Amino acid sequence: MENLVRQDRHRVVITASTGNHAQSIAYAGKLFGVQVKIVMPQGVPQLKSEAVRDLGAELLSHGSHYDEAREYAERLASQNGYLYIHPSNEPLLFEGVATMHLEVIEEQPDLDIVINPIGGGSGASAACIVYKSINPNIKVIGVQAEGAPAFYNSWKAGSIMSTDGVKTQAEGLATSQTYELPFRFLKENLDDVVLVSDTEMRQAVRTIFSTTGQIAELAGAASTAAAMKIRHELRGKNVAILLTGGNIESHQLAQILQG
Repeated sequence: MENLVRQDRHRVVITASTGNHAQSIAYAGKLFGVQVKIVMPQGVPQLKSEAVRDLGAELLSHGSHYDEAREYAERLASQNGYLYIHPSNEPLLFEGVATMHLEVIEEQPDLDIVINPIGGGSGASAACIVYKSINPNIKVIGVQAEGAPAFYNSWKAGSIMSTDGVKTQAEGLATSQTYELPFRFLKENLDDVVLVSDTEMRQAVRTIFSTTGQIAELAGAASTAAAMKIRHELRGKNVAILLTGGNIESHQLAQILQG
């Protein structure tokens, strides 16, 4: 936020997100006194929309999934002269997300494998940049929802692909497109991609809660679901599993925990 608004603090900033990116931009806007508009798709948990409003941003609801919200944000930016922050194709975002991975490697320098979910791809890109720079032998594994496999398909094909909509309740992974900048990093550096079903993510939510007491949303539990799925590959390894979000409605969590 500091870099983008340094020369024009009075411009309105707009972006699209299903949760984490929205809160980070809203927080940064509040910190630097910048007006922020966030476009989120319909059906996003109330916890996420309330968090955005509590941080002082204006919330706009549009579309049935993330990419429809993103396209709307881009149109509003073009029509009204807003400063648009792309949720994935923005190099400055990678620097911010990368600090999370630096903290991981500082605490666990003997890592063998890192498992990170892929929505837009900034988190996984930052993971590859950090871990591969420090130790190229550390494997970085990405995770996507079976119902939103755009990046998985692109990575397998070696070229950018999209899907016809999404079919997952994990809104943090519900992207129908692959984005150019993350794909450029990931196609050369990512070691593998695992697809997980919503059922597997729900099981992971239960496992995380019962074993650690932590609360995870479906997308936040995706890495754990992947670890459970490929557990035979992880035996004897030091593994970091990124839990990337706990914004889940209480009734949804109760339903999942009840099985």
